[in-house]
Amino acid sequence: MDAKKTYSAWLNSPYLDEESRAELQAIEGNDAAIAERFGEEISFGTAGMRGVIGAGTARMNRYTVRKATLGYARYLKEYADPAVLKNGVVIGHDNRHMSREFCFETAGVLAAQGIKTYIFDALRTTPELSFSVRYMHAAGGVVITASHNPPEYNGYKLYDKEGCQLIPAYTDILGAIIEKIDDPLSIKSLTREEAGDLIEVLGPDVDEAYYRAVMSIRLRPDVPRDDFAVVYSPQHGTGNIPVREVLARCGYRVIPVTEQCAPDPDFSNTKSPNPENKEAYELALRYVHDTGADIAITTDPDCDRLGVVAKKDGEYALISGNQSGAILLQYILEFRKENGTLPADAVMCNTVVTSTLGDCICRKYGVRVAKTLTGFKFIGDKIHTYETVGGGTYVFGYEESYGCLIADFARDKDGVQASLMLCEAAAYYKSKGKSLWDVLNDLYAEFGYFLDAQTNVVHKEAGGSAKIAALLDKLRKNPPREVRGVPVVREEDYLAPEMEKEGFPPSNVLRFLLADGSWVAVRPSGTEPKCKYYYCVTGKDKAEAEEKHAAMRAVFES
Repeated sequence: MDAKKTYSAWLNSPYLDEESRAELQAIEGNDAAIAERFGEEISFGTAGMRGVIGAGTARMNRYTVRKATLGYARYLKEYADPAVLKNGVVIGHDNRHMSREFCFETAGVLAAQGIKTYIFDALRTTPELSFSVRYMHAAGGVVITASHNPPEYNGYKLYDKEGCQLIPAYTDILGAIIEKIDDPLSIKSLTREEAGDLIEVLGPDVDEAYYRAVMSIRLRPDVPRDDFAVVYSPQHGTGNIPVREVLARCGYRVIPVTEQCAPDPDFSNTKSPNPENKEAYELALRYVHDTGADIAITTDPDCDRLGVVAKKDGEYALISGNQSGAILLQYILEFRKENGTLPADAVMCNTVVTSTLGDCICRKYGVRVAKTLTGFKFIGDKIHTYETVGGGTYVFGYEESYGCLIADFARDKDGVQASLMLCEAAAYYKSKGKSLWDVLNDLYAEFGYFLDAQTNVVHKEAGGSAKIAALLDKLRKNPPREVRGVPVVREEDYLAPEMEKEGFPPSNVLRFLLADGSWVAVRPSGTEPKCKYYYCVTGKDKAEAEEKHAAMRAVFES
């Protein structure tokens, strides 16, 4: 697109608000800044639309939100069941800059198209939005969030009537509809007063229904917890009320990291709101050392992911998403097997970049593993298929990126469910004289050591996307054949027809499986300008796995 021409059209539009006009006037004559803001349009990735807040077609603002929402409205009118569409759309948002404003813009555009919307009185978690779509029998849902991204970001995610993020089969259709919208500046968005009954605020009954649903996942409601304590941080996000409420109702002693409890779009008291980063736990670890708590947990700002630190050799160490998922899987399957509640057709869902340790646990308990592409929407879609078509009974699903779903009343990963189940597991194992790390080490003793790691190659500069594409193109054309004498026994190209025949939608992902059970997967990020390398390395112990990992990196990242 012609960046200067589009910039001029925005700057001179009678529909542009004065704040945005002043922002654009400030970059007049700055070709680089104009190209950065108007050289492309913000688009949907693996987790919806996400970008830096600001004026321009490549940024998150009221106009790009209106354009996406008008496209969604037209999509619903054409493809949704009219009887379901009458039930409207549920909209939720997190604590970020402009989140509440984008929520009202979304509601206003849908109202202008005659579609009823339900909003919350304040911020809510992403999993509660997913639950609420199903609870209200709505035609779909929208969440305004940028998850764990830096403070200058915001985002926009769309859900179907099952409370599942839209999969590519639908976002491709939606994207084509959005592309046909010429002028985002002139899109009508009604105020709350103009919309009248078309915008309705949900009552506390929805929160209560969600809390009850979460508490229903408990396997051992009477687990000993008198001497068990958990430190919790919501990272200034949406999890503060629901996580603390559910844990308190279930009798757990929760020690909040008070500095990180208040909603704050600048994340003032945390070095990182991302549970994958060790810096996210600095304050929580102080609380743990001061109080002697058993574990510390944190949820990301929209509370769909959970991170945990637990005692290891007298200290506290971060448990990765692959590891916590394996621990929860072991806890759930062991209990259900012993109590006769494990279905004969049980299925565990995870992704092609999730550790193989979970697969080993499933084989032990006779549970089938269903693989999906990265993005929990694919797991949500699997759940819907099992529910409507058959082929299995869902018992658990998780991703390496610290997200899991225990019960399927929501169809997205759920940090509130994960918090409750992890606390129950930790309390139970403590009553048996074990820490979470002891459980993980028992799994390693049984199945071998698994080292799971990730490398990111970042290209933020102009042309960065082309450089990332070139990395995958090179691997695709010249794939490595071995690593230190261990042959590559299978190459999976998820753009190839054979992977589509196996049920995977086309995706720019490569995966290489080695003869010793190790593998590496490579894919571009759907929301950030980087290429991701995922490693799952097996070994008899940590030292051997680390040695193999270094050799694999040297081969695949060369």
